[in-house]
Amino acid sequence: MTYIDDFKDYLLIEKNYADNTITSYLRDIHDFQSFIKNEELANDLLDVTRERLGRHFLSYLDTKKYTKKSIARKISSLRTFYDYLIKNKHIDVNIFTNLETPKIPKKLPQIIDDDEIEMLFKSIDRYHHLGFRNYVILDLLFSCGLRASELTGMTIKDIQLDREQILIHGKGSKDRYVPLHDKLISDLKQYLTYIRPILLSKGSMSHDTHVFINYKGTNLTVRGLQVILKKIIKDSGETFKIHPHMLRHAFATTLLNHGADLRVVQELLGHEHLKSTQIYTHVSSEVLKEKYKTTHPRMVKK
Repeated sequence: MTYIDDFKDYLLIEKNYADNTITSYLRDIHDFQSFIKNEELANDLLDVTRERLGRHFLSYLDTKKYTKKSIARKISSLRTFYDYLIKNKHIDVNIFTNLETPKIPKKLPQIIDDDEIEMLFKSIDRYHHLGFRNYVILDLLFSCGLRASELTGMTIKDIQLDREQILIHGKGSKDRYVPLHDKLISDLKQYLTYIRPILLSKGSMSHDTHVFINYKGTNLTVRGLQVILKKIIKDSGETFKIHPHMLRHAFATTLLNHGADLRVVQELLGHEHLKSTQIYTHVSSEVLKEKYKTTHPRMVKK
C-alpha cells in the first residue's frame, strides 16, 4: 500500500531510523493489519476509527502470550503510524493515542564498577598496534559515553583535537560535541599518526576516512567492536559479559556519582528527552545506598 511505503520513507529519511527499527515498525503494522482482517473488524488500516478496536487488539496480544514490553512496543509503533496518517490527512482519528498499555517495570542498566574498568584498561597490551587501538576504543566508550554505532561511524574530520572535542553524529541526526581528556587526546594523536596507517595498509581502501580500522584494513563494524570487547574481557581474566552500552552506562553513572548535573549528562549522552537520562539517577541512588550500608559505622556489622 502506498501510505505504508510512504511511512517507511518517512522513518528512513525524516526520522533517520536504523533498518532494524524500521523493520520492527512495519512488522507491527502488518500484524495489526492481519488482525483486523482476520477478525473482520475493519476493511483496512484507514478504516480503524473505534477505540474499542484498540482494546480488542490488546486482548488479542495478551492471549498470544506477548510480553508486556512487546505489547507496549507494538502499540507505540501503531500510535506513531496513525499520527503520521493524521498528519498527512489520510485519517481523522488515532485510536491508539489514549490507549493504555501494560506498565513495564523499569530495568536498571548493568553497571561496571571503577575497579573492573581499571582492570580492563590494565589488561590491554598498548605496545601492540591492535592493543593500542583497543585501548583507545575502550577509553572513548568509557570517557565519552558513545554508542557502538557512533564510535564505528566516526570519521577523521569528526575529531577536533585542537578544540579538545569530537563531533558525534547521534540517533535521529542529532549531533553533539563531547570533550576529550588530556590522556585521550595524546593517545588519539598517537593512534592517528602511527597506528591507523599501519592498519589501513593491510587493506585496499587507503582513502577510508573512518577513524577505527580492523585487522583487515577496512573500517571497524559494530560486530567487530563486540569481538574486541570480548577479547579485552578474556585477556583481563574477568568472567562477566560486556557490551558497548554497558560502558555508556558506566560513563553516565560515574559522572552523576561525582556530582555532574543531570542536564549536562543528558547533553553528553545525546538524549533527546531528560527522562531517558533520569534512569541513571536511580542507579546512582542504589550506589549511594550500597556505599552507605557498607561504610557507615552504624550499618557495619560487628
